[in-house]
Amino acid sequence: MAQDAPGLGGWEAAAFCRFGHEIIDWIADYLADPPTNPVLPAVAPGAVANALPAQAPEEGEGFEEILGDFRSLVLPATTQWNHPGFMAYFSSSGSAPGVLGELLTAALNVNAMLWRTSPAATEPEETVLGWLR
Repeated sequence: MAQDAPGLGGWEAAAFCRFGHEIIDWIADYLADPPTNPVLPAVAPGAVANALPAQAPEEGEGFEEILGDFRSLVLPATTQWNHPGFMAYFSSSGSAPGVLGELLTAALNVNAMLWRTSPAATEPEETVLGWLR
C-alpha cells in the first residue's frame, strides 16, 4: 500500500476506510447478538500459544491475514464478557457508543499524564473527579 499520509501508518485512506468499515460492521453484528458465541472458549491451555509461529515473523502480514487470525484464533479463544450468560467478575462494559468513543480516543492517541500533554483530557478528568468528591 502506498503511503497516503503519515498519520495513516503507510496506508492509503481507501484501505483504512475499507478495513475500518469491515471492522465496524463486524462489531455491530457482534454487539447486536452476543449469544451467537459461547460464553467460555472451548480451547485447551496452550492452544493459542501453540497456534503462533515458533519464531517472530521477519515481515508483517497483510491486514486480511490479520483479520483472518482474529476470526480463527482470537475470537474462538475469547471469553465473551458481553454475553448475557456471563455472570462473573464485572458487568458487561462494551457498548456501541463505548466502542465508537474508544475509536475516537485511539485516533487522537492522547496521553493525559499532565495538563500540558492534553488539556482536553486532563480538565474533564479533574472536573468529573470533583463531582465524585
